[in-house]
Amino acid sequence: MPSPVPRGPAPTLGEDLRALERDFPYPRSLPTDPLAQVQRYRRDARSAEIVGVLASTVAVGHVKTIQQDLASLLARVGPDPRGLVEAFPRRMWRTFFHPWRHRWIRADQMGMLLLRLGEAYENYPGGLEEAFREGAEGSDPTERFAGGIDALSRVLRYGSLRETSSLYEPPPGYTALFPSPRAPGRPACKRELLFVRWMVRREAPDLGLWRGVDPAELHIPLDTHVYWIARHLRLTARRTRNWPTVVEITEGLRRLDPSDPIRFDFVLAHTGISGDCPKQRDWEICGRCRVRPDCDLWRGRPGGAGGAGPLRA
Repeated sequence: MPSPVPRGPAPTLGEDLRALERDFPYPRSLPTDPLAQVQRYRRDARSAEIVGVLASTVAVGHVKTIQQDLASLLARVGPDPRGLVEAFPRRMWRTFFHPWRHRWIRADQMGMLLLRLGEAYENYPGGLEEAFREGAEGSDPTERFAGGIDALSRVLRYGSLRETSSLYEPPPGYTALFPSPRAPGRPACKRELLFVRWMVRREAPDLGLWRGVDPAELHIPLDTHVYWIARHLRLTARRTRNWPTVVEITEGLRRLDPSDPIRFDFVLAHTGISGDCPKQRDWEICGRCRVRPDCDLWRGRPGGAGGAGPLRA
């Protein structure tokens, strides 16, 4: 029987996560991440923001499919995303990307997104950061950040923070692409959080283009890999991937690095995506993992914290 271990993250977690980050093979993982497509536009903040919205919106599913479908989408956008949005042929929004499709996300929905971005930039000359900051009000940092995400979601849905009438009604399923943490059920809003991480974090691989938002307030984009690893690192015991779980995991990470709480997001996500975390005890893979001593699969077992060697069948 494994020996009992205390609840909560191991005291060595911060040190081990930093070691995992230090040794992480970024050249292997970054080219497979949608962020690689956004980085190409980092010298033009508006184009980077546009491509970032498109990339984060389709960031669901298998990494190879995401890369293929995103590349196909951006080929239609062309080399000047800013120019396209400013002069977008609005009457063509239904057919502009046809016959493109990514899982349940359709061409007409992405055409509507370009149209809404054009409306958003007319309403907010400072871009999506301006809208985010307008929504991020109040004294509580967590609720302030939730307000910013809510504002971002509303602008992407309606082109404005207000549900104003428009000549162009969104197609079925469009508004559901941009959930809000203040909606019933308090969804995790993974794709919006991913986009904001790209725009706000100052350190590589992120772009740090939004200088008016403090990276210390960022919240973790909770995909299946990050959630699974976070549970086994005892950063949460919650069984639902929703906004309260995002907050709980973020608070645990904030104790490790208050100024940059989601610095480990890319590393944790790609540790799962790459198969470096097999999600079961496998000494051939887990034996070299820096956070193995902190993982519930190994804590209190042979080969885990205080263990002497690999678990034998």
